[in-house]
Amino acid sequence: MEKGRIIFLNGVTSAGKTSIVEALQYQENIFFYVVANDLFQEMVGENYLRKNYWKYLSEVIIMMYQTAKLYSDMGKNVLIDGILVEREEIKHHYYQLLEILKDNPLDIVEVYCPLDICRQRNISRENRYETQSQEQYDLMTKNIKYSVKVDTSIYSSEECAEKIIKELFR
Repeated sequence: MEKGRIIFLNGVTSAGKTSIVEALQYQENIFFYVVANDLFQEMVGENYLRKNYWKYLSEVIIMMYQTAKLYSDMGKNVLIDGILVEREEIKHHYYQLLEILKDNPLDIVEVYCPLDICRQRNISRENRYETQSQEQYDLMTKNIKYSVKVDTSIYSSEECAEKIIKELFR
């Protein structure tokens, strides 16, 4: 069985990852399952996250990568809506991702948006705080090998989705 493609949309909060995921799911001829940091974080009880956020987040993110692998192994295309970060508690998540998915077709897409625009988007959202994107940017893994870069400050989510499909599937 041919393995499904795994597309990891990597970027800070309010960069536009989830909007691109939604646009990709409207594609007529390519179907994707979605796994997302936010969804997997909800699997952990709030009291545990308050006690040791990075420990439990690290564990659940590795489970997310394993879930993406399982879907891919079953021939299903997968979108990962996430952010690759490095902290003392979760070192080398990028390399763990690459190791877990070494036998699967993985493309990492940089979802870029200038931090000042992300800050404005955070202010307009009730579930984000103003400096959240900057804080995540400071933790992002450096030297990631990207297959595609999209800029949501220039292009709509639909245009970004079209670019991703064009560059990775045709």
